[in-house]
Amino acid sequence: MKDLFKIEGKTAIVTGGSRGIGFMIAKGFVEAGVKVYISSRKVAALEEAAKELSKTGECIAIPADLSKEAGAKVLGDAVKAREEKVHILVNNAGATWGAPFEEFPNEAWDRVININVKGPFFVTREIMPLLKKAGKPEDPARIINIGSVAGFGTGGVAFAYGPSKAAVHQMTQNWAAQFAKDWVTVNCIAPGAFPSKMMAFITDNEEVRKSMEERIPLKRIGSPEDAAGLSIFLCSRAGAYLTGVVIPLDGGSLIRASVEA
Repeated sequence: MKDLFKIEGKTAIVTGGSRGIGFMIAKGFVEAGVKVYISSRKVAALEEAAKELSKTGECIAIPADLSKEAGAKVLGDAVKAREEKVHILVNNAGATWGAPFEEFPNEAWDRVININVKGPFFVTREIMPLLKKAGKPEDPARIINIGSVAGFGTGGVAFAYGPSKAAVHQMTQNWAAQFAKDWVTVNCIAPGAFPSKMMAFITDNEEVRKSMEERIPLKRIGSPEDAAGLSIFLCSRAGAYLTGVVIPLDGGSLIRASVEA
């Protein structure tokens, strides 16, 4: 039982790992003894994140634009040149776009769908051969897709974001059914409010943040330990029998929303 949550010695890829929830998860993995590859489009920020993460373990930066099929191949080729197998893939890279309904542009739909939905598909397709090599009946390879509570709910002006995350939730269950035979589990974390660039307009404003926290049953936004903890659980022996599940990581926000509906 003492090794139930142990993931030391595994190899992981975390897309969008230079900031936000991706960085939180990558940091948790590195500190748990996992060799971590992080990828994003912005080279300077990515390399700075890898440098910071390498203070406590092994982290390698691979720049790639994961909103494009060619970018997914860049990542896949780079990892395949270094590794024979990969135990963990976290599809975290994402984007949002806010605008009034009447002004919401075509390019917003393209950008959000390309990075949030097509990106995870293309990256997973590239990395799947390495995941299959790592998977075992008692210790499957793991895919974690990052969805959102927005994929369950309604409202707001990010009209493409919610549908894109609902697609990620469905894709998670679709893949889980397909890949179980290959000893690859697929689960999804659906975060609520966490400190990130995407949420900065709320979390960086103390008054707005406090107002949001009052509406969350657990009275706070998420922390790095929350994101890393659930990810480590899903990738450890403790989470080996779980697949096809979308887990809200939101302090109870969805529960409150359902009660108020």
